[in-house]
Amino acid sequence: MTPADPLHDLGVRITSHGGELRVWSASADSMDLVIFDDTDPNWVTKTVPMHKTTGSVWVGRSRTLKVGTRYSVRASGPSSPTSAFNPGHLLIDPYARGIVRVAAGQYRSAVVDSTFDWGDVPKPAVPLDRTVIYEAHAKGMSKLNQHVPETLRGSYAGLAHEASIGYLADLGVTAVELLPVHAFVSEQRLIRQGLTNYWGYNTLNFFTPHAPYASKAAQSAGPGAILQEFKGMVRLLHEAGIEVILDVVYNHTAEEGRGGPTTSLRGLDNAAYYRQTDTGEYIDVTGCGNSLNTSHPAAHRLVMDSLRYWANEVQVDGFRFDLAVTLGRDETHEYTPEHPLLTDILADPALAGVKMISEPWDVGMGGWQTGNFPTGWLDWNDRYRDRARNFWLSDVDYARRASTAPVGIGGFATRLAGSANTFSNERGPLASVNLITAHDGFTLADLVSYDVKHNVGNGESNRDGTDNNRSFNHGAEGPTTDDTILATRRKAMRNLLGTLLMSAGVPMITAGDEYGRTQRGNNNAYCHDSELTWLSFAVDKWQHNLHAHAKRLIDLRRENPALRPVRFGRPGESVLSSSQMDWYDQSGRTMSDDDWASARNRTLQYVAASTPEQEDFNRILLVVHGVESGTTVTLPHHDGVVRYDLLWRSEDETPQTEVIPFTPGETIEVSPTSMLLFRAFSPS
Repeated sequence: MTPADPLHDLGVRITSHGGELRVWSASADSMDLVIFDDTDPNWVTKTVPMHKTTGSVWVGRSRTLKVGTRYSVRASGPSSPTSAFNPGHLLIDPYARGIVRVAAGQYRSAVVDSTFDWGDVPKPAVPLDRTVIYEAHAKGMSKLNQHVPETLRGSYAGLAHEASIGYLADLGVTAVELLPVHAFVSEQRLIRQGLTNYWGYNTLNFFTPHAPYASKAAQSAGPGAILQEFKGMVRLLHEAGIEVILDVVYNHTAEEGRGGPTTSLRGLDNAAYYRQTDTGEYIDVTGCGNSLNTSHPAAHRLVMDSLRYWANEVQVDGFRFDLAVTLGRDETHEYTPEHPLLTDILADPALAGVKMISEPWDVGMGGWQTGNFPTGWLDWNDRYRDRARNFWLSDVDYARRASTAPVGIGGFATRLAGSANTFSNERGPLASVNLITAHDGFTLADLVSYDVKHNVGNGESNRDGTDNNRSFNHGAEGPTTDDTILATRRKAMRNLLGTLLMSAGVPMITAGDEYGRTQRGNNNAYCHDSELTWLSFAVDKWQHNLHAHAKRLIDLRRENPALRPVRFGRPGESVLSSSQMDWYDQSGRTMSDDDWASARNRTLQYVAASTPEQEDFNRILLVVHGVESGTTVTLPHHDGVVRYDLLWRSEDETPQTEVIPFTPGETIEVSPTSMLLFRAFSPS
């Protein structure tokens, strides 16, 4: 930013003349920089009156404001329905790079040394079509990993340990998407209940790493060491070719509703930072008590500066925006894909090449916007999730009771091919982040083991968490010793993983799903920082087998570009980096309109042929059978194909290692509710 920009260099700058703090507030009529003793964070050693400059930026300077200094801000202003000034509050600098907790609800900002040796390690810059995301918790990832030194388990350094990185690299994922790591606190309600916010969707500050996730040594050394450990984690993951995506919560803050704690933005300029009525009532479209008013230039700038900081100073590769619709609401609180913040995020040169992923909903009016973000954004695709679950689980459950499933295979095929009914040609199939599960909801193992949620341990009498799970327990609720039920559950998990990793779009695996982690039926375990939510890693033979399937499927996705088109194809045209898709019934004939629509047809054969720009030509055949009785399938005669090599099938308890050849026109046996993947060959 140029000096002509009045909002340049907000926060602390260290110069040869000492430190300078710049804080924005249009409504305040006075502001102080408060500096504390280096060893006693409650002892005020200096108070510096700040002066208001161009653009409503308040400036305070002091030679004692240096690396390691703890400081706060005090602000005074008019009393009005939309203001919340209290000069008794010691506030966090919104741009603080470090935070120190001094008591419950009391914090000090800290000046940190931001230098770091990145060496020659570049960002991996993994193309979207090759991206496989692994959604994980920074603490839970290594907390129980016996191969990580005990002093590092559950920390940024634990995630950066060779045992953690080696596990991710061996699995084959290309990006780790971390649940919130911005400094956060537990909600007041949870504190009163003696619970904790494990997931972290309650941000205290947008520039500071969450201190409790650092190693004990780094915590003892202070905020600067915590930041160094975080950057070290990013560098080591990059050395392994793994990108780092942060789940960021810019839609609301930990200040909650008007009666909540005042820690920063509310005390500096409540009228500007939060959406509210003229009478001061908060307009809450997040369900968390407040909503950041991104239609105001100051809040807009705060988000942009935070993104630039993490993407450049900390070298983060992407962001997943929690409740992203809130960020795109205008001054009338309605969502628009042309919102300046959404478009500026894409257009900013400082954010070029950074992956931007929306959670395309919030709880306000018009809050469901999957497919409606600007070109360049990726959206979590809940419609994909629901259709995949329906096809393999709730439809099968229904068919057991009604003799036939409620719907056929047409809608499932649309999702498999990239959700063209949701995403425009301009956005393409890679705008869809495909998921079967995520941090919120059932794990994969629980999805096939429970019909209903079991959330009593959350302290809300089982009221919290969704009741719309689209799950199926296959005949017994929860743990069972019935071998038939257990085998059917395992195959259902393989079908769901196979669907995820063989669909057009960007797949996201929830940590632990690759080996069947359970949360014992809890589908909203946000308040459990315990072995219930930490990764325990594969223990039983079936878990090792499932992990082998996940690894094999990721390998097959990488080796077969026909599974990961960049663009949608168009009938009668050759579109580079798309996949030409042809659909056949179980007899090997082209699918008819009746086949697509009939609830009795739940079997298809899908041939995808790449239209390469950068990779060799590739063609695959995928067979999908969604009925609990076996069938026969005649492999299609397709465009010169002379051989189909069987690469993977979901009926196998362990993934096959040998390639089995078949010929077009050959009839094969297909097991109940199963999938098969072939590579197709033509004469060279």
